[in-house]
Amino acid sequence: MAEVQQQDGQTVALRYEPTVADMAGALNARMRATPSGRRTRRLLLFAGVMGIGVVALQAAVGDGDLTVLVAGVALTVLAFGSLYLLPSLQARQLHPLAARQGEFGAVVDDTGIRLTTRDSTSTTKWEMYPRYAETDELFVLLTADKHSVGVMVLPKRGVSAPDDVDRLRALLDEHVRRV
Repeated sequence: MAEVQQQDGQTVALRYEPTVADMAGALNARMRATPSGRRTRRLLLFAGVMGIGVVALQAAVGDGDLTVLVAGVALTVLAFGSLYLLPSLQARQLHPLAARQGEFGAVVDDTGIRLTTRDSTSTTKWEMYPRYAETDELFVLLTADKHSVGVMVLPKRGVSAPDDVDRLRALLDEHVRRV
């Protein structure tokens, strides 16, 4: 699972297998960190509140129109359900692609990130991912485009010791902007 390699002071190594939870967490972090993601969240929240308003108004008026009540409940469930379920559903679609690669190895240092899987090796300079978001479980690196289409996920469980998480955070803070 999370086999770890300890490196020198300016390098942090990670070993991990990607999970659906990693991808869902990354998609949620991206949604909170980007303008388009925040707009989507606000729109879904607004739609959910409007649905609650329709239900409350229908209850207050009490004219017995079941169609309006059902539409209000449906709008509420759809909006709030989408807000919480979309990242998970998207993550379930993306996960098989990453899982086929097997275990991931990442080496993060002053030059960037070297990512190795069973089938590929890539080196990414810091300029590719100028921003990052942090969750309780992940560091999520984001591309510069306004929708942050490109995302790199570094699960904290992949490091060898808790202080490696702090060293990784320090490297990220030195080279990219936290959002």
